[in-house]
Amino acid sequence: MSFNTTLIIIIATTLISITAFGSETLFSKFLFSPYQVYHRREFYRLITHGFLHADWMHLIINMFVLFSFGNNVEYWFRYLKNTGYIDHPVLVYCFLYFGGIVVASLISLVKHRNNYSYNSVGASGAVSAVVFTSIFFAPLDRLYFFAAIPIPGIVFAVLYLVYSSIMSSRNRDNINHDAHFAGAVYGFIFPVLINFSLLYHFLAALHM
Repeated sequence: MSFNTTLIIIIATTLISITAFGSETLFSKFLFSPYQVYHRREFYRLITHGFLHADWMHLIINMFVLFSFGNNVEYWFRYLKNTGYIDHPVLVYCFLYFGGIVVASLISLVKHRNNYSYNSVGASGAVSAVVFTSIFFAPLDRLYFFAAIPIPGIVFAVLYLVYSSIMSSRNRDNINHDAHFAGAVYGFIFPVLINFSLLYHFLAALHM
């Protein structure tokens, strides 16, 4: 991989998000509105909302997590190229990331397609996809639960999915937990979509 794909995505997302902070027109044009997507066929919103964020904290957290795990996923994709599983790691990474943005939006699209007032922004679904692809390749590597408690990645993954599912059903905050859940599942199965035999890598990694 001749350049850092993760860093390019972070720079582009940061620049567009900051620009949108000062432009209500741009923000409104690019945010994810299931109603606009479904009824007015503005399908571009399925991608563009991933370059917007609600505020600085939302942006910083997403980009920090993406930087932390994205480089690891890029390492694994280079490994897959060197071992003959894939030919174009940059393209595969883009399918993971941008596919994560779209897939993470589908549940909300179905649930809120007739809700004119529902809107969403952020790269959280894509970032979740990257995190869970990283966990797939190294399920026993330690992650920090609540940024303090070290636990195996696969345990974190289960807790994350359970938490996202519960919070989605409660629907008591302004966080799109459906996007987190869908993006995470997509990221975890993504390597198997590349090549089914990578499932054996995951199973072997669990027994290391």
